[in-house]
Amino acid sequence: MQIQVVKSKIHRVKVTEADLNYIGSITIDEDLMEASNIIEGEKVQIVNIDNGARLETYVIKGERGSGGICLNGPAARLVAVGDIIIIISYAILDFEEAKTFKPTLIFPDETNNTLK
Repeated sequence: MQIQVVKSKIHRVKVTEADLNYIGSITIDEDLMEASNIIEGEKVQIVNIDNGARLETYVIKGERGSGGICLNGPAARLVAVGDIIIIISYAILDFEEAKTFKPTLIFPDETNNTLK
């Protein structure tokens, strides 16, 4: 049996941009991606703490060290610049492997700098 578990989480990061006219996705600072073990193209769930919106999209690599978090395309309608969001990715693991798996969780500061 396989189950889906949390693989990575960027907890309480601030949205710095929302670009309705982009083709879609979320752009994340490359430092945040590396710290959280999220890769470009990976499917993620976005949870908006400010308004309760939830959505799924994929990741685009953003400028390293910028602290940038940009929701693109239709997702831009579900956030406002300054909103606090949680970014979560999941993995499908064998049930026994999942029992000992440890996700990568990061807790950026108020300027989106990586803190573990």
